[in-house]
Amino acid sequence: MSRTRSVAASTPAVNRRTVLAATGAAAVSAGVGFALRPTDSQAAAATTDQAVVAQSRRAAAAPLAPYTKGTTLATVAAPRTSTPYRRLGDGPGWSRVVRGELAAAKSGRAGRRTALAAFVQLTDLHLIDAQHPMRLEYLRSTDPHAWRPHEALTVQGAVSLVERINALRGAPVTGSPLHFAMTTGDNTDNNSKTELEWFLSIMSGGRITPNSGDPRHYEGVQNSGLKLYWQPDSTVRDGDKQLGFPHLAGFLAAATREVQSPGLNLPWYSTVGNHDAMPLGCYGHGDSWLAEYAVGGKKLMSLSASEAKKLQDHIKNGNDPQGHAFRDLLKAHARDMRSVTADDRRAPYTPADYLKAHLDPAHRGLGPVGHGYSSANLAAGTQYYTFRIADDVIGISIDTTDPGGHYEGSIGTAQLNWLDKQLRDNKDSYAVVFSHHTSKTMTNTGHADPARPNERRHNGQEVLALLGRHANVLAWVNGHIHRNDITPHAVSGGRSFWEISTASHVDYPQLARVIEIADNKDGTISLFTTLVESAAPHRTDFSDLTQTGLAALYRELSYNAPGANKTLGGAADDRNTELVLKKG
Repeated sequence: MSRTRSVAASTPAVNRRTVLAATGAAAVSAGVGFALRPTDSQAAAATTDQAVVAQSRRAAAAPLAPYTKGTTLATVAAPRTSTPYRRLGDGPGWSRVVRGELAAAKSGRAGRRTALAAFVQLTDLHLIDAQHPMRLEYLRSTDPHAWRPHEALTVQGAVSLVERINALRGAPVTGSPLHFAMTTGDNTDNNSKTELEWFLSIMSGGRITPNSGDPRHYEGVQNSGLKLYWQPDSTVRDGDKQLGFPHLAGFLAAATREVQSPGLNLPWYSTVGNHDAMPLGCYGHGDSWLAEYAVGGKKLMSLSASEAKKLQDHIKNGNDPQGHAFRDLLKAHARDMRSVTADDRRAPYTPADYLKAHLDPAHRGLGPVGHGYSSANLAAGTQYYTFRIADDVIGISIDTTDPGGHYEGSIGTAQLNWLDKQLRDNKDSYAVVFSHHTSKTMTNTGHADPARPNERRHNGQEVLALLGRHANVLAWVNGHIHRNDITPHAVSGGRSFWEISTASHVDYPQLARVIEIADNKDGTISLFTTLVESAAPHRTDFSDLTQTGLAALYRELSYNAPGANKTLGGAADDRNTELVLKKG
């Protein structure tokens, strides 16, 4: 079917479901580990009270829908100079595209529809401990984008994204209160405890000092004097400055200064990604030497292009899932390493550590306790769960990471069967499935899970086939590819759903996505997707090294990063959309 452009033109009817959400009475903050029943992963009473107040405050402030302010419908950061290093400013917004491949969009639906649910997806924050010894910055000698000049500013950028979400006054099309936020993995970059602490503090609120090692000053590639990397504080004529990158005295001191996050004013849920599950996002746990290297006092900062290419090929091909070749390379270059301050906080964290950190009351925020995970997950060694979004909608978070190693995904038989059961048991509710990997990147079936060595691994096509057997599936929401990409999946028998992949917040254009579900009362459902940037201004000021100024610089540096892919924003029909499908 043809695709046409339009923007929603009228406010939908307010129904009981919207009122329940606005008053906090809807069960949108109760996370459940294995089934839709009360468990100890539900928010504590005090947290629920906080959520009620926050949701009521948001509902009272919500404007008449539709609205565009604060979204990419109104404006998007865009280059405003033609110099090699391009400064950003306000650019034209992205229109909403109606997509009718799965069902025809019927006239008059805007006046009939009622809101079912609305939420925010964040993905691929890649919070980076930029001084961590395990980082692979030296791959830049063979691949310019293997290290990004803005990596020291991931915390400031993520806090600014939280500020933007908090400023949204309801859902842009339906005006429904936003029920929750979901992160779809790669919340951290290098499976480091420092990064995990920063992530949880950003999401739930608190103070973060994005520094490790010596608390007095930065120790990493950006003050190494190596011309391979941007040396912002130095006058050395490095390769990035030759491309127009600025000299910014005081940059590194500002980048490692304490940052304050307000925390999300929504309940939030968490999905695990490969960078959360494994060191460097690709190596299975188990090598004690690598774990000791992560917390130690030596760091490799340079490598020849030929050796860098060999290591990168090993990673891409999955030939070294446990990191043994990587360990041997580091040992061979022991004399080439530079001394840094050892720091036990940089230790890799296990899946159990990840769950315990989410369950820690210190990171509760507006809940739910565990942010979807429960003590049942901890006992079973699993990282997947189901939760109630609204009266007629459930969410299912699955774990597509492969603990056997490699960055592409798959799931085991037990989880596949569990997913099938959740959809069958809740056949009277619509379902939204969340994961890190996309259907096309779930190709890693050759490495067994060390905890379940005899269990078969299943690819994305098998997951698609399973979802297609259930008429209640509306969408599969994911990340991993760092690109906006929306794919229709039509299944025999008239069943269909949408796969919604959203760009990262580490590579330009640095986005999150609001997703709204509405019943058009004509036999169709509409899913509205609206992209948002961080709250940082589009224009940067090189003299502004405040938290907000650094967040703006984070975006501009990401645009100018050598080797950066300028197509990650996707096509118009992968951005702000209305996705129509038949009711199951």
